Amino acid sequence: MTSTLFSPFELNSTLTLQNRILMAPLTRCMADENLVPTEQMAQYYARRADTGLIISEATIIRPDGQGYPNTPGLFNQAQVDGWKKVTTAVHNAGGKIFAQLWHVGRVAHPHFFGEGEVLSASNIGIEGTVPRMRDLYFQTPKAASVDEIAQLTADYAQAAKNAIEAGFDGVEIHGANGYLIDQFLHYASNDRRDQYGGTPENMSRFALEVVDAVVAAIGSDRVALRLSPGAYFLMEGSNDDRAVFDYLLRALNSRDLAFVHIGIFDDSMTFDYLDGRASDYVRANYTGVLVGVGGYTAETGTQAIEENRFDLVAVGRPMIANPDYINRIRNGEPLKEYEESMLKELV
Repeated sequence: MTSTLFSPFELNSTLTLQNRILMAPLTRCMADENLVPTEQMAQYYARRADTGLIISEATIIRPDGQGYPNTPGLFNQAQVDGWKKVTTAVHNAGGKIFAQLWHVGRVAHPHFFGEGEVLSASNIGIEGTVPRMRDLYFQTPKAASVDEIAQLTADYAQAAKNAIEAGFDGVEIHGANGYLIDQFLHYASNDRRDQYGGTPENMSRFALEVVDAVVAAIGSDRVALRLSPGAYFLMEGSNDDRAVFDYLLRALNSRDLAFVHIGIFDDSMTFDYLDGRASDYVRANYTGVLVGVGGYTAETGTQAIEENRFDLVAVGRPMIANPDYINRIRNGEPLKEYEESMLKELV
């Protein structure tokens, strides 16, 4: 296990990780009222700097991208300066950190950003209440216009530039888990009939435009993408979705990204239209570095890496419960069990 998980891994010519364990993005809702990262957040991330790479909690690219309370942003100078304290603390502790760039699309609510519409691929809403806000119900979104899509793409690129200014080593574009980019990639949320809908090529267009804009802004070696080919969270799947991801993954093979990261809570889930697990499907269709996630332990993650199912493994909730996760795994020590109450404190 030590030789597999704890050997350095070269992502590309500019980024080498100290081990194959990533800290998965974990929404904690602990930014201040202006969505600025706090000193407590800097300490939280620095304690986990011995992972190969930290992927930050999802970080919104502009005000109308917010759908959870107190999630940090990367769209103004105060937020950039707040993140500088986080990245400095991580780097001083010997770690590397990517910012996860986020717009929640139809999961957003004007409660957070005031006047304005909720944007999505189409005007297809979801039922229920805003996460962690039981009295706020989802609104029916507006289908983003072509001009609005162009502005969103530009805002992703600007957020990536802001991330580099803030000291991040790169960015992961959040294209998974039922949020904005993912809403363009699934038929359940995209019934457009223009250049952004109706065919796999059109439905993949927004994701690829965002990738290309961010790559142009900061370089492909510092850009990763998270994807959920298997719809499972805030999204219904369709057999037709597979053709979209077949097209998208082929297109990504020529982009030379740092990595693609599976968006899944439990990688034991299977999807008929993917012929099994989402991670196995992506591995069969994507030739670059792949990050697996979804309930893996050190042992099962090692086994999956050794079986060539993916190259790196991301760990989520155990990292919340165990700031010293890496040392515990390296030394064969038992892990503290994650409990829901741990979400309320940054340890």
